[in-house]
Amino acid sequence: MNKGGIMNSLTQLAELGQSPWLDFIRRSFVADGEMQKLIDQGVLGVTSNPAIFEQAIAGSHDYDGAILSLTGEGLSPEEIYDALSIEDVAQAADLFLSVYEKTEGRDGYVSLEVSPLLAHDTEATIADARRLWKALDRQNVMIKIPATLAGVPAIQQAISEGINVNVTLLFSLERYEAVARAYCAGLAARAEKGLSLKVASVASFFVSRMDSLVDPMLESHPDSRAKSILGEVAIANSILAYEIYEEVFGSPEWKGLSDGGAWDQRILWASTSTKNPAYEKTKYVEALIAPATVNTLPLATIHDYLAEGKPEERVSGQKTRAQEVMSLLGELGISRAELGETLEKEAIDKFVDPFHKLIKSIQDKQESFVVGR
Repeated sequence: MNKGGIMNSLTQLAELGQSPWLDFIRRSFVADGEMQKLIDQGVLGVTSNPAIFEQAIAGSHDYDGAILSLTGEGLSPEEIYDALSIEDVAQAADLFLSVYEKTEGRDGYVSLEVSPLLAHDTEATIADARRLWKALDRQNVMIKIPATLAGVPAIQQAISEGINVNVTLLFSLERYEAVARAYCAGLAARAEKGLSLKVASVASFFVSRMDSLVDPMLESHPDSRAKSILGEVAIANSILAYEIYEEVFGSPEWKGLSDGGAWDQRILWASTSTKNPAYEKTKYVEALIAPATVNTLPLATIHDYLAEGKPEERVSGQKTRAQEVMSLLGELGISRAELGETLEKEAIDKFVDPFHKLIKSIQDKQESFVVGR
């Protein structure tokens, strides 16, 4: 229930066991009270990524004063981005501290991603996660680590050190299971040392991008059956991931950790905005409402869901159809493994490219300040 005690579609999601988070951050949005309004309406956390920061910093004048000041201190464009993003996440985390306390550590988190340039370097990722965790110095933040082959051992190590982790860029069922088991292994290492098992983590499983990749393949496929699963692959893939979640966190091995105080690593549905205008705006939100999940929504999708959302638990009973969809996909000669690899590579590029543009934008602003003197 929101601050005013009135139920809306976001607070109804929470009643059903799903936490709505916001996939957006911007300094002015926190300062002018807009973020607090969303908290009052039922938003329970925030995620960010390099593309979001590129839009915020390069696409506005919100940060010009800070960039000028930090330039005067002799900071490089990379160091300025680092300082700006850390400050933004720290301020948002302070705003969400009341949510963190009210939910006893279940929600109220704000995420900051390690450098996208480190996606294939395990040791550098671990070092960057440690650095950001120390710089933020708040229990209600999560460090985002990509679920690349190099990222999985970094995730396990970070968890073992008590760093809250938002695992990002998950597309395949196999990689998701590896991540869930890495989380358990990281906690088991803490249990062996007698350390607290209260380490928070979510696994961000990307949804709509799968349909964006597969639908054109199905549209042009010579097999007449292909069109029967248009717009269904992303949701089917996600439902089968949720089945893995239930298996891993319903196992006897997990019970031992849970009895020791560990939280389960919830699946966070990411990329839930609708890319295809032919589909309903809230398609990927409505279809994946399930207990013990998070859905991180872009600002526009938040507003769409507040206006049009019809919250109802919909994942139960969908396993058979999900299996049918993925089985037919294989029969059509479309490899799930290849889809996952393609999406992972594209996703890394979608964060690396904006990161480079962001650094260039800061550099351009620095140069304009010099010229304008």
